[in-house]
Amino acid sequence: MQNKILSHQQIQYKVRRIAYQIYESNVEEKEIVLAGINGGGLNFAKKIQKVLQQITTADIVLCKVIMNKKDPVLSGVTTSIPEKDYANKSVVLIDDVLNSGTTLIYGVHHFLRVPLKQLKTAVLVNRNHKKYPVKADYKGISLSTSLQEHVHVEFKAKNDSVYLE
Repeated sequence: MQNKILSHQQIQYKVRRIAYQIYESNVEEKEIVLAGINGGGLNFAKKIQKVLQQITTADIVLCKVIMNKKDPVLSGVTTSIPEKDYANKSVVLIDDVLNSGTTLIYGVHHFLRVPLKQLKTAVLVNRNHKKYPVKADYKGISLSTSLQEHVHVEFKAKNDSVYLE
């Protein structure tokens, strides 16, 4: 059984609010790097990028973060842009759902190999089941769910939604 948690309109509000929070934390920056984790995180990052481009004159650089979410240790983490393009910049690591924190912690670890001005994290859904000491600086919604439940995010043209299964 699917339980709709967020409608398309609610997701648009969350994207807009998170974009404004990112802007407020980076108001002096000339460039902000949005690092979207491949899959839902990248789709979420693209939505945030669109709003940021409307509200700031800063360059909003989209970076794709590639990793095997099931085994980030084995696969390692790579990015679509070279390290020199995000060194000494403000970076926001973005994923759709923060479940155990595994994906975010390995993403954070990857970016901490170079000096950064600031590193923040953003998620649409924070499930509060962390195995690792990582938190979302910007979050759309926090949910207390059982480990058996699954949060499914769908990004579709004009029909985004989040379900609890």
